[in-house]
Amino acid sequence: MFAGDRVALRGRLRVDLPTEVARTTIVPALPDFMAAHPELELEVSSTDRQVDLVQEGFDCVLRLGPIRDETLIARPLGLLRMANAASPAYLARHGVPRSLEDLQRQEHRAIHFSTLLGARPYGWEYPDGDSYATLQLPGALHVNSAQIYEAAALAGLGLIQAPLLGIGRYLESGALVEILPDFRRRPLAVSLVVAHRSNLSRRVRAFMKWIEDVLMPYME
Repeated sequence: MFAGDRVALRGRLRVDLPTEVARTTIVPALPDFMAAHPELELEVSSTDRQVDLVQEGFDCVLRLGPIRDETLIARPLGLLRMANAASPAYLARHGVPRSLEDLQRQEHRAIHFSTLLGARPYGWEYPDGDSYATLQLPGALHVNSAQIYEAAALAGLGLIQAPLLGIGRYLESGALVEILPDFRRRPLAVSLVVAHRSNLSRRVRAFMKWIEDVLMPYME
């Protein structure tokens, strides 16, 4: 029974990760995981759409936001810290907002993100008492990729609300500036999702535990 944990992990593991989380956090940490399990073959998909675990043959998926498919088994990991940001060039043109009223008075524009182009924009989310409310800001640019979302902000095209995990390095370098720190949108739920709870292989369980450890520093 105890010898089982010392047996090397073998076989193929297919996972899907959000693009920006994969690029900034998971892939840079992968060398240690791969070195610890040299006989494991890892297939990594990276997309901001919601994949079909069963049809596409994924062993494990990392998802941001609520899990709406009740047939899936989700393991909540925590909440990602968020930040509001814009480029220095954008703020030089529009001004630095100090209040929600400034967002409209200074005629600020948001970059709209949705995994489905053509969907109604989520709006600018902010805390309102014990809950959250949204303010609809204009914006001519709609994107469905986290990387393009950040790139658009860096290009000075508008305001964004994004996880610190992705834009923290830009805030540190000054390429982006945090605004309205008291009006951040709600933290983003992070979950590991599998199709079935029973008979999870050792390689899936090992990968899930490793992902949890890697992401822990970025959670609230």
